[in-house]
Amino acid sequence: MRLYSTKNTNNFVSLGEAIMKGLPDDNGLFMPESFPKLPDNFIYNLEDYSFQDIAFEVCKTLFQGAIPEDDLKTIIKNSITFPAPIKTLDEQTHILELFHGPSLAFKDFGARFMAQIMGYFNRGNNKELVILVATSGDTGGAVASGFYKTKGIKVVILYPKGKVSMLQEKQLTTLGHNISALEIDGTFDDCQALVKQAFLNKELNSSIRLSSANSINIARLIPQSFYYYEAFKQINDYDNPISFVVPSGNYGNITAGLIAKKMGLPISHFIAASNANNIVPHYLCTGDYIPKPSTPTISNAMDVGNPSNFARMQDLYSFTWNNMSKDIFGYSINDEDTKKGIKEVFDKYDYVIDPHGAVGYLAYKAYQKNHPNSKGIILETAHPSKFLNIVEEVIGEKVNIPERLAVLAEKKKEATLMNIEFEPFKDWLMENYS
Repeated sequence: MRLYSTKNTNNFVSLGEAIMKGLPDDNGLFMPESFPKLPDNFIYNLEDYSFQDIAFEVCKTLFQGAIPEDDLKTIIKNSITFPAPIKTLDEQTHILELFHGPSLAFKDFGARFMAQIMGYFNRGNNKELVILVATSGDTGGAVASGFYKTKGIKVVILYPKGKVSMLQEKQLTTLGHNISALEIDGTFDDCQALVKQAFLNKELNSSIRLSSANSINIARLIPQSFYYYEAFKQINDYDNPISFVVPSGNYGNITAGLIAKKMGLPISHFIAASNANNIVPHYLCTGDYIPKPSTPTISNAMDVGNPSNFARMQDLYSFTWNNMSKDIFGYSINDEDTKKGIKEVFDKYDYVIDPHGAVGYLAYKAYQKNHPNSKGIILETAHPSKFLNIVEEVIGEKVNIPERLAVLAEKKKEATLMNIEFEPFKDWLMENYS
């Protein structure tokens, strides 16, 4: 398997190099050279495969021998350890619950797989690997959990001050050991910019082995494709169009779905469900991509004003707006309507949905107006208890908090406050890891 940069399609690297490096030197994003099609007898008989079997078949086909099959099976066995069940609201509306992992967010799939595969490629290297990750909410907790106490790897998580929920913050600031948190006095985009600057800084990279655990790293993205197949397996309907509704911020999740489609999964459409940060929905409607500073919302994990993975989406569609807009429909939902969506789902279906899922639900209802015959699978990306104040206020009832999250409330936060300037961040990294 070979991968290229979205900014230089003629410069190839191996899978191991792409994963351990995180970003190409030209600040593009790594993309597989090809997406081999999975055989029809696999695609149309998914019910015969376990979730782990599906993950193995996808990786085996995509990696093309880059990792021996026995090692690949071990990586998957140790990372895909929790389910992704479908809950049906009505005949056409389904919820794919992606919050059954340790941090109660969909990013557990990518983070745990990445920890395993990085551990595999890091074997025999005596120099410590430092992973930088920017989070707008859930990524930090998933990465902290996935890499906690991983030998030879340390993790630095950057998150925007005052813009993540209390329990989200506790997930990434209370573990200690090999996990450090930087509380950035800015936005997620500022955090992401600091991480990208670090990868491009020659002095840092000559002193510290750096890599990334955001969805800019291909190892985070690939395992997120697994649950699209798992969802199709549970619906088990190949006669009617099936669309996936994806609450979207940095657009890694929808890019993973596009990869699954590229490899043969017969997905009808994708619905990019955005909050007030509607950069990609605006592009899908107009062809104009206009990044802007992110706007804080109650669906904070999607508060991204310049989505990194949009470059991969463009690459997948050969930078052709017309083709992308045929497959992906974008909708933007404001906070007031998001709360109405939470309330409607609870009153109508007796189901408690989080703010991100509610954005997805309302986007699907808008999509249905012109596509009434399509079945929709809404990705519920986080457990509603991570947004306790909002959800309980809207539905007027207490939300059950899973024990693994509840215990964090009393733990002490440990984080270093920092501004958005690169030099202090660089100096901190050099002082702590060089």
